[in-house]
Amino acid sequence: MFPIDPRTGDWDAARMAKFDDLIAPRKLGWRLRDILPDVLLAGRPAGKLTAEGARLLDPSGKVPAGIPLCPPEGDAGTGMVATNAVRPRSGNVSAGTSVFAMIVLEKSLSRVHEEIDIVVTPDGSPVAMAHSNNGSSDLDDWIALFGQVAETLGGSSKPDDLYGKLLPLAVRGDPDAGGLLSINYVSGEHMTGFTEGRPLFARNQDGKFTLENFMRAMLYASLCAMRTGMNILTEEEGVVIEEIRGHGGFFKVGDIGQRMMAAALNVPVSIPATAGEGGAWGMAVLAAYMLRTDAGQSLPDYLDALIAGSIGPAVKPDPRDVSGFAEYFARHKRGLAIEREAVKALS
Repeated sequence: MFPIDPRTGDWDAARMAKFDDLIAPRKLGWRLRDILPDVLLAGRPAGKLTAEGARLLDPSGKVPAGIPLCPPEGDAGTGMVATNAVRPRSGNVSAGTSVFAMIVLEKSLSRVHEEIDIVVTPDGSPVAMAHSNNGSSDLDDWIALFGQVAETLGGSSKPDDLYGKLLPLAVRGDPDAGGLLSINYVSGEHMTGFTEGRPLFARNQDGKFTLENFMRAMLYASLCAMRTGMNILTEEEGVVIEEIRGHGGFFKVGDIGQRMMAAALNVPVSIPATAGEGGAWGMAVLAAYMLRTDAGQSLPDYLDALIAGSIGPAVKPDPRDVSGFAEYFARHKRGLAIEREAVKALS
């Protein structure tokens, strides 16, 4: 809605003054602060459920009025809480049909990057978000195709069976996916400058065209746009990441998703036990934080006490996988030239 100043936990006063100066000649009769809501950090009360609101939620009347409300959060804030990634240098990745990484910053970025969104943790710390539109959708389509093949041959076409048997093959593939290339753009991808997408698969004649390499290429492709944004943070802004917490469908089959993500980001990746509950769990935790007995307990300390024990062991990046992903990522960037022609040709 508008930038937050992490030093004050309120709207950025300097930017607010600039905005007011810009609109002053229009003589609108209001200033920006007059129309923005109050900023409420995590732990503050945000009112109580009214009788009218209770009837709206539950016409049967079982839900009573007077239930305390905590400050609301969107998917970003609740994801940070659900994964206990609210301290500087921590981060989380939500990976599914889209993929976005959120890194809690130690300081503000040096300049504006159109590829990076700036949000805040529920307690007001700045966060850089690298969001890519395209995640697992193309992979899901291929899995569905393999399901048709399996059914034709008399095997199981159940999605759980397919994902459970096919995704682990990626670990047995070559670190760089054997020279194969998948570009998974079912839609546009702002991170790399595409307003439309055409999912495609390409290979050299001498590429190692195996099922293991194919699956690795598919998983790698899901992470390349996000990696583009993360490079801006780590290489141009010097952002340090100590560990990533993962949640979303990408991580549902064993440690395959963790291994591929660790290769893509070259940092350890861990999975909270509650990751599958997503933002709904994060919102419940924020509600519980508002009702905590120790009013002086910070949100990071509260989450450490509540969630830290449920974080699974981190999968550390394998140097061979890291090197292999780097090769694949370079190939993927070169292959975007093919994607541009595909957008033109397949209208």
